[in-house]
Amino acid sequence: MLTLKCPYCGVQAEETELHAGGEAHLTRFGPDSSDDDFETYLFTRENPKGVHFERWRHSHGCGKWFHAARCTMTLEVFGTYPAQTTEPPQDIRDAITAKRPGWTWREFS
Repeated sequence: MLTLKCPYCGVQAEETELHAGGEAHLTRFGPDSSDDDFETYLFTRENPKGVHFERWRHSHGCGKWFHAARCTMTLEVFGTYPAQTTEPPQDIRDAITAKRPGWTWREFS
C-alpha cells in the first residue's frame, strides 16, 4: 500500500486517506487561452515508467493539497512537499538522483 506523509499536518497517511489529483506542475490555461493550449492542458500528460510527480489531497485529514515524488514501478516515495511549490525541493531531487543516477528534472510547461 502507498503511504505518503502530509507536509502540512505531518501524518503518515495511507492511500485510502488520500485523493489522487493527477500530474503535478502543469500550467493551467484560462478562458482567454488558445484552443491548442487548452487541448494540450486537458489531454497531454506524462505517464512515465519511473519517477513521477503527482498531486494528492489529504481528504480524510487536514484537507490540503500537496505534491509527491514517487516511482510508478516500485511505489517508492522520494518525498512530499506543499502544492504551492513550483518545482520539487532540492533535497527530493537529490534523493531521486542518488537512486536513479541518469534522472534529470525536466522543465514543466
